[in-house]
Amino acid sequence: MNNKLTIGFSPCPNDTFIFDALVNHKIDNEGLDFDVYLGDVEDLNQKAFNNELDITKISYHAFGYLTNNYVLLDAGSALGKGCGPLLICKPTTEKSPLNALSIAIPGKYTTANFLLSIAHPEAIKKEEMLFSDIENAVLSNKVDAGLIIHENRFTYQEKGLEKIIDLGEYWEKATGTLIPLGGIIIKRELPSEILKKVNRLLRKSIEYAFNNPESPVTYMQQNAQEMDKKVMMQHVELYVNKYSIDLGEEGKNAITQMFNLAQEKGIIPKIEKNIFID
Repeated sequence: MNNKLTIGFSPCPNDTFIFDALVNHKIDNEGLDFDVYLGDVEDLNQKAFNNELDITKISYHAFGYLTNNYVLLDAGSALGKGCGPLLICKPTTEKSPLNALSIAIPGKYTTANFLLSIAHPEAIKKEEMLFSDIENAVLSNKVDAGLIIHENRFTYQEKGLEKIIDLGEYWEKATGTLIPLGGIIIKRELPSEILKKVNRLLRKSIEYAFNNPESPVTYMQQNAQEMDKKVMMQHVELYVNKYSIDLGEEGKNAITQMFNLAQEKGIIPKIEKNIFID
């Protein structure tokens, strides 16, 4: 058995906070080593569609198409309240009807686009672009509105933009559950002991970061593209929580509800296998 596994995650602070201890050998990796690939969320989604990575961060929307090849780890997910994507525009933009607006989205298979499709199926004039380019695309009138994720929810107001809808709030009111944004998946074909070991190590990596909060800061700053430290830590506080350590029943229920709804609406194919690690 090859003890080196390929692993993909984003350079965003929540991911580098989670993975720092694991990939930088601050915990005992129990004989495993990792070949790291960093990419934005839609890049990682495409890598998973191509079955290129053993372990990867994934949008829950994209995972809905990948359940035959990958299974979800209990550790590493981004679920929570008040942390959903925002649809934003310039104050001068006529905000309705949404079907009249051109909207920049951070990728077809992002959970952000899934939530927009659920809340506003009439919003169909969409243009895919890198998440970090969306604010400027709105400001420069390339598009009428933008669907923002990650740290941009902390910066859009400073740039003179305003919110049309908070899709996280919409989801919470509609379902009464947490917002499932992204998770960590691993190839089903790997031996069971490897699946369990990776899940265990990832949990330890997150616990190490929580117990030693200054430890991951250097790795986070190396990858955060000049992000202010305060914003970086806000980002972590929003997306990394007890559900990142272990989904628990509440986390699993939220994900199950999302997938049931997505299947009912024909957004993802019918799921035949257990999506959670045994």
